[in-house]
Amino acid sequence: MVASSPSRLFAEISTAERPEGARVVMRRAVVLGASMAGLLAARVLSDHADEVLVIERDTTESGGDPRPGVPQGSQVHGLLPAGQIQLDRWFPGFSEEAVAAGVMIADHDSARIHLNGVLRPSAPPLGGGGALVSTRPFLETLIRRRTLAIGNVTLVTGQAKGIELSATRVTGVRYTPTGSDEAVTEAADLVVDGMGRSSKLGDWLERAGWPAPELKRMPIKLNYATALFRRDPEISDASVVVAQTTAGKGRVARMGGINAVEGDRWIMLIAGYGADRPSRDLDDFKARCRRDFPRVFGEIAERAEPLGEVITYHQADSRRREFHRLSRLPGGLVAAGDAVASFNPVYGQGMTSAMLHASCLSAHLRSGASPAEPARGYFDRVRVVVDAAWQISTQADLELPHVDGPYPKGYRITSWLGELLFTASMKDRELNARLNSVTTMVQHPLSLARPSTLLRAVRALAR
Repeated sequence: MVASSPSRLFAEISTAERPEGARVVMRRAVVLGASMAGLLAARVLSDHADEVLVIERDTTESGGDPRPGVPQGSQVHGLLPAGQIQLDRWFPGFSEEAVAAGVMIADHDSARIHLNGVLRPSAPPLGGGGALVSTRPFLETLIRRRTLAIGNVTLVTGQAKGIELSATRVTGVRYTPTGSDEAVTEAADLVVDGMGRSSKLGDWLERAGWPAPELKRMPIKLNYATALFRRDPEISDASVVVAQTTAGKGRVARMGGINAVEGDRWIMLIAGYGADRPSRDLDDFKARCRRDFPRVFGEIAERAEPLGEVITYHQADSRRREFHRLSRLPGGLVAAGDAVASFNPVYGQGMTSAMLHASCLSAHLRSGASPAEPARGYFDRVRVVVDAAWQISTQADLELPHVDGPYPKGYRITSWLGELLFTASMKDRELNARLNSVTTMVQHPLSLARPSTLLRAVRALAR
């Protein structure tokens, strides 16, 4: 891959422009997992393979309920603007179809962001449009249907059991079809691991005599609770509300979110860290909403009609697998989405990162790289995406009192600069927009290090 600055490479990956011309370079590609990462990878591969086979262990599409393979599927999910750009890039007209199907659209003026009890000024995203807002299962179903409507993409249900390897490359996958006790082998010219945080790919590689990628973890001890309520305009006109309390003198770190979603509902999340654990008890949920979050949380929790039970979720850590550092890597093997890196979910980076990984795969295959060779160009691109998301989320997580590292090189200076820009963005709408473009993964964090941006921040604080 041609060397390029992370910021420039990120811009190339995250572009809204559709690549022209499909170059078929393989007979069959196999994707393990019909996750967001797996579905977007299958869409990209449909341009480069005669046949794309997706192997998924869950037997039905999600519909209105989370798939068993997505334990956090009931929780609030955010599609960042960068993810929406990629969806429309790979599925032209997707946003319009999603809205017609019931997905909500939230513009920048209707979103309310509270930080430590202070309402932040609004900041329009690049392009000035709104954002798609829905539950995770609903959005995933729309993407799945668009992907499987492609003529050379097929889905089968079964449990992935391993990969077949020659001396230099992947040659196939083993899986047990649903309803059978006999494992079968499917030949493959390229295999995508889209099996999420619990991926077994590292174990499979080690058993075959290949090195496994190093797994880095940052403990966050995050605790979620989410509940659905019937929307009622007499109670609130809330569309998107985010409330964050950072750790500090007299403050306990917490996060809350409200989204108006399909089916005339609100989905509301409250989260804490460590021993601060919301329970499944609805009365506890209501009490926390009233006590710990802006007034709208309590109003909805106490006055709106609850739909179903409170659902909890715990995530112990953020993690990343360092595929780009492997000294030996089989040809024809890539990983995407949470199988590469998963972050503190309160920042909403997961689905969007998976979609950007698909664009990394497209750029790699369109560069002339052979699928038979180690996909180092792909993992180099993915590293840029992972580094950007990791920097945003872990920089904030390292401020939590119970998180004691690992601290990245230059942490003190980046932390100081981040605080400078964040404080100045409360006073300057343009700075707020630039910061917003980074936190929504439209631009790389290095874009905030431009001298003009830093000078503007200093002037804003001086005023």
